[in-house]
Amino acid sequence: MFLRLVGYIFGIGTVLFLALAGALAWYISEISADVPSYEVLNSYAPPIMTRVHASDGQLIAEYARERRMYLPIQAIPERLKAAFLSAEDKNFYSHSGLDYIGLLRAGINNVESFLAGGGIAGGGSTITQQVAKNFLLTPDQTVERKIQEAILALRIETAFTKDQILELYMNDSNLGMGAYGVAAGALIYFNKSVQELTIAECAYLAALLRGPSNYHPFRFEARAIERRNWVIDRMVENGYVTPDEGAAAKAEPLGVQPRVERPMVFNAVDFDGDFGPVFQESYGETIATLGGIPTRAADYFAEEVRRDLLARYGEDQLYGGGLSVRTSLDPNLQIMARKALMDGLIAYDENAGWRGPIQNIDVTGDWGPTLGGIPMLSDVFEWRLAVVLDTEGDDTIGLQPARDPAGGFVADRVTARLSAAEMDWAGRNALNVGDVVYVEHMEGDMYRLRQKPEIEGALVAMNPQTGRVLAMVGGFSFSASQFNRATQAQRQPGSSFKPFVYAAALDNGYTPSSVIMDAPIEIEQEGGLGIWRPENYAQQFYGPSTLRTGIEQSRNVMTVRLAQDMGMPLVAEYAERFGIYDDMPPLLAMSLGSGETTVLRMVAGYSVLANGGRAVTPTLIDRIQDRYGNTIFEHDDRVCPDCAPAAWTGQDEPTIIDNRAQVLDPMTAYQITSMMEGVVQRGTATVVRSVNHPIAGKTGTTNDYYDAWFIGYSTDLVVGVYMGFDTPRNLGTGNTGGVLAAPVFTEFMEVALADTPPVEFPVPPGMQLIPINRATGLMATAGADGTILEAFKPGTSPPTNFSIIGFVDAAGQPLIVDPNADRAVGLGQGGLY
Repeated sequence: MFLRLVGYIFGIGTVLFLALAGALAWYISEISADVPSYEVLNSYAPPIMTRVHASDGQLIAEYARERRMYLPIQAIPERLKAAFLSAEDKNFYSHSGLDYIGLLRAGINNVESFLAGGGIAGGGSTITQQVAKNFLLTPDQTVERKIQEAILALRIETAFTKDQILELYMNDSNLGMGAYGVAAGALIYFNKSVQELTIAECAYLAALLRGPSNYHPFRFEARAIERRNWVIDRMVENGYVTPDEGAAAKAEPLGVQPRVERPMVFNAVDFDGDFGPVFQESYGETIATLGGIPTRAADYFAEEVRRDLLARYGEDQLYGGGLSVRTSLDPNLQIMARKALMDGLIAYDENAGWRGPIQNIDVTGDWGPTLGGIPMLSDVFEWRLAVVLDTEGDDTIGLQPARDPAGGFVADRVTARLSAAEMDWAGRNALNVGDVVYVEHMEGDMYRLRQKPEIEGALVAMNPQTGRVLAMVGGFSFSASQFNRATQAQRQPGSSFKPFVYAAALDNGYTPSSVIMDAPIEIEQEGGLGIWRPENYAQQFYGPSTLRTGIEQSRNVMTVRLAQDMGMPLVAEYAERFGIYDDMPPLLAMSLGSGETTVLRMVAGYSVLANGGRAVTPTLIDRIQDRYGNTIFEHDDRVCPDCAPAAWTGQDEPTIIDNRAQVLDPMTAYQITSMMEGVVQRGTATVVRSVNHPIAGKTGTTNDYYDAWFIGYSTDLVVGVYMGFDTPRNLGTGNTGGVLAAPVFTEFMEVALADTPPVEFPVPPGMQLIPINRATGLMATAGADGTILEAFKPGTSPPTNFSIIGFVDAAGQPLIVDPNADRAVGLGQGGLY
């Protein structure tokens, strides 16, 4: 009877067990049917930040929705792997995807949590399970999702190696502060590469895996250190570090130094040598301290690159494609360009006088938090905000307090003095107690008063041979205005356009000694606009003058007559060849630069003159690589069929074929260059002579002094400077391109060319240099007063008589004037109109 009962019970138990097992198998099979395929991990391509580098490799910008960089497992140091394994899964390399002891422990904890009304607590997941959850499943804390996680973990372990799984995990972990993956975490928390991390730093990154917000380095510093030390103890326990190493690591402070902006570091070695007093006084201290300052000196440049990338590849690739962009930016030239333009804008603005403080605040109590809450120009790192505390003698000022890591303000209040000697431009009684102003450090505790200029400007420096933009400054402060005046501002170039008119003439039969009448002219305008009577800047007329004189002295009337004689369709064709305009209307007023264009376009056009007439495509980007290192864009498309031989067998140096279009005769390019050298030597830009290098260039000033330009070049560097108000208005009588823009160009070129020997512009083969009289254009004796060497093409020579282009006598023959006639040549006020 007893045995029968036992058998009966056993039978029922077996049936129940089989039923339960079947039900469980059916339940798991149902859940398994909904498990996603792990094969997507084979093609996993996480969103990775795009990084933009200067030409020397320095990082200048990063673009991403999430700060993420992907490192292969071979590039991750062993101590960082050890920290992650110790923190999350010490048996990772020995289990099959599930840690059964850990699961049992987690199951007991979950049951206790459930009975206590707390729901499923989670835990016990291996790294493989976390990869399954993070990549393939939802974060829901349910029994079904945990079973799917386990099933996926087992499948993943059969399809991937342990290193592949760990690589996915360490590159995808959310470490807080926008960092995804260990590479981004190392940079954002410690401003280091993973190879530079200490044991303590590795342990802290691993500690963040359990919830970055729980172990925030500033809000919960004590909790963060406690968790970090727990990870270090596990590393010691697992044999990854010695007890002594662990003790030393636990004794270290947390040491988090958030990476806000990468400083543009300038290697002091690059500045060895004699740069002259201007460089040493104006740039030496700045360059010596830049490595410790989070500068944004290239923000306009970087933003222009970002806009280019967005147009090429779209938003997803820009912010998640992991592009590596090598730009043409020369960091040293960039900082020089920024300072030169800022100096010019500040000089003009201070000459216009003080406009008042930013605001006025109460300083009777603790002024620190109020002053600290006022936003400042974050990219003008030379300046600080300050509040005036008293106005006796050298005014006492309080400097804006720095923010502490937790987001508040440091407790110390720093005071300094405002130099009365540097206040003349503003007026000695310009300030009141409580005024908030910008100041710039001089020495000791002495500061000088500053104000943000209203005037704006731009500077572009380009290599004329390649079109590579070496420096670009689009305004005084990017944080104040992101509008790039180098590429986005459409402004009239004024007389800086004239070289293209003269180049068209020289390319079509005229010579530098050709004579044009500088005398009043009336032009009937189309569309009922009436009669136009162009005038020279000085509102005088100078009679018959050579083309050289016309460009050296920037004669408007001569230029209009020359354009009229050639025909404006020809001028428009050349302007479009040079890339100044896309579709220039053939109106005579356009010959004086009345059409709007950009600084970048003008600099590219001048590059054609500087490089011997080859077309130039300006670029800020040298090369773009995708996330796998494949080059997907390269600016230099010149052909070199012999540049990659299998072996060297004594062959000659390979020849790179220049496939750019020849848009101007090289001899014409040299002629106009020589004429623009005269602009610097004796024309409207004599201030540029202090560069002490051969420089060709041209000033530009528009009607009513709205815009001031200077564009010039040496043999290997073209620089354009523009100054004006964003909403055009008069800059003031006499504020021409030669007065405002040329000094900025000069300051930049003095330091940019400081370590290069002067190089003359190369004379094309076949060009004849013949002595002529500069005033008349007639052949002269070398060495005589007023004689220069003028460039003539083969088959041309100086005229033997003074023939005025566009004028004929009563018989219809070219009008010939006695070159010794003082009235005609010197005064030009006679009747030759």
